[in-house]
Amino acid sequence: MSKPENKFLVKTLNLLRRTANKYDAPIWKRVREIMEKPKRRRVAVNISKINRYTSDGDIVVVPGKVLGAGFMDHKVVVGAFSYSEMAIKKLKDAGCEVLSIEELVNKYPNGSGVKIIV
Repeated sequence: MSKPENKFLVKTLNLLRRTANKYDAPIWKRVREIMEKPKRRRVAVNISKINRYTSDGDIVVVPGKVLGAGFMDHKVVVGAFSYSEMAIKKLKDAGCEVLSIEELVNKYPNGSGVKIIV
C-alpha cells in the first residue's frame, strides 16, 4: 500500500496507532485500518445514519467524512476526519458536540463506549 500524502491524515493515523498501543484500545486500531483504505473507498456518512444508529448521549467516531443529509433529534458526541459545512451546522443546531478524530482520541483514549459508524 502506498503512503498517504495528506499530512493531516498521516498525523491522525500515527496518533491512532500510538493511542491503540498505549491504552490497549482495539477500537482505535480498527478506525486506523478503515482510514488507511484508498481514497476511493473512504467512508462518507450522512447525519441521518448517525441519528438512526445512536441514542442520546452516545459517543460516535466516523473514520471519514460526515455529510449533511438528514437531521439529528438527539445529542451525541461526534468525532470524524472531516465534515461538510451543512453537517457541522445541523449537528451544532441539534446540540451535538463536533470534534475531530484527534480531539475525540484525546478525550476518550481508552475508547470505551465509542461506536464506529461506517
